[in-house]
Amino acid sequence: MALTSTENLKQKFDSDGLAFIPSFRSKREIADIQNNLERIIGDVVPTMPVEHVFYEDKQDLSTLKQLQNLHLHDEYFGQLMSNSPFRELAENLLDSRVVCKNMQYFNKPPKTGLATPPHQDGYYFKISPCEAITMWLALEPVDHENGCVRYIPRSHLEPMRPHASTGTLGFSQGITDFPTADDSANEISFPAQTGDLLVHHALTIHRATANRSKIRTRKAIGLIYYREDVTEDLVARATYQGELIKEMKAKQRI
Repeated sequence: MALTSTENLKQKFDSDGLAFIPSFRSKREIADIQNNLERIIGDVVPTMPVEHVFYEDKQDLSTLKQLQNLHLHDEYFGQLMSNSPFRELAENLLDSRVVCKNMQYFNKPPKTGLATPPHQDGYYFKISPCEAITMWLALEPVDHENGCVRYIPRSHLEPMRPHASTGTLGFSQGITDFPTADDSANEISFPAQTGDLLVHHALTIHRATANRSKIRTRKAIGLIYYREDVTEDLVARATYQGELIKEMKAKQRI
């Protein structure tokens, strides 16, 4: 599913609900992103709201799992989100101007990085129509050992599947009837090299396994763009976020 032609890429994205673009960013560009992440983690994370910073174990800073809204907390990441090839790609694939919604940092620390439950991003977004795109940029090699992403192609063509609480920090809702026989038969894994990009529709089912490595991390950047004409159910989203924060604080996860 690796593609280079913009036209072919959009056709594949529309058909499968996902696409894989190898070497979307150069080694130099990835090194620049990594350097700025180190700066953010050292200088900015201590000032960020606790609901934007997730640890597998908040008593152990080495287990940093996820950062939310990087583009709102730092000018470098703001530019990377809004004035870059990522936004241009999102507009091409959604065939529309887009709203820059979220930039996230993901990691699965060695030995403690838990599995990402099967889910559809659109369940979290609370938008209508459900027209949005998520990008996942590998900052280092990712494979079956340290938790590569797995997709169900063409699942974006079906209605939203039922979700329920998972207790997984950062991915609080998961599909309740996964896997069906079709899920098991059609799932595809996507190992990635540094700089490779995965792109999927908000309704595309995906998951990732735990990091089973004893020494390797699994770091990536995620970018979320909404099609410009979508309507957000702000009440439903605020209710969901409030309940989630309350639950995570009660469990001492944030």
